[in-house]
Amino acid sequence: MGILDFVVWNVSPDIISSPVNIRWYGLMFAIGFLAGTSILGRIYRHEGAPERWVGILLIWVVCATMIGARLGHVFFYEWAYYSQHPLEIFKIWEGGLASHGGTIAIIIAVLLYSLFTTRRSPIWTFDRLVIPVALVAGLIRIGNLINSEIFGTATTLPWGFMFLRSHQWHEMYYGQACHPTQLYEALCYFILFALLMWMYWRKNAEQRPGLLFGVFLIGIFLPRFIIEFIKNDQTAFEADMALNMGQLLSIPFVIAGIVLVIWSLCRPKVEIAFPDRYADEPSDGKRRR
Repeated sequence: MGILDFVVWNVSPDIISSPVNIRWYGLMFAIGFLAGTSILGRIYRHEGAPERWVGILLIWVVCATMIGARLGHVFFYEWAYYSQHPLEIFKIWEGGLASHGGTIAIIIAVLLYSLFTTRRSPIWTFDRLVIPVALVAGLIRIGNLINSEIFGTATTLPWGFMFLRSHQWHEMYYGQACHPTQLYEALCYFILFALLMWMYWRKNAEQRPGLLFGVFLIGIFLPRFIIEFIKNDQTAFEADMALNMGQLLSIPFVIAGIVLVIWSLCRPKVEIAFPDRYADEPSDGKRRR
């Protein structure tokens, strides 16, 4: 086999291991949330929403992502284990996050945020929030790649990866390259992010409530459903399933996305003013003291 027939992946997941441990995965999360806050702030300013809404939403989303993704893994994938070892649920640093759980938690968080903060329809928030979330999703998959986790089955394609730091790879595929499914998903999510940015800033898609949210749900979970066919099962019970847990959980989100897109396109456009300043700023751009 020639040197260009596969990629030898031996990247350390740690940026710094001592005296404190800082991992690339955590950095991807942090970069995603910082970039997402900046993008969302630009959108809120463009539409004249209060600046403080951005910070409040960030708190809701960060908490929902971590709690929801952890509980999603616990309940969807390994409840048999965690039901017998409940204290292990809190050891989030040992890994075990599920994107479907994070998505459900974010939906609940946005409903509460809309009720207590914006007093607007949750669709208004979803249509804007999903733009940076697509970027964050892509960065998280890059973190998975650096961790040498959630990869695919064996492949002879020239871009197959040998994950030398993965115990699973050594046990199941030693000497064989595998699909870098983390990169497949990351690429899909970065393309989705670019599409949503184009739809918002160039095509004024926000004037059709629910359209951006619907496209996001389809763009996140349809590729996830397809890529799962070449991804390794996360837990043993999935081995005898025609569709694995990730695919079963993706189907409702794809259907919801299609319904939202159709619903939004069948309704008249909503005219939106774009003052290009935060609502709590005076017209001369100077902040009140």
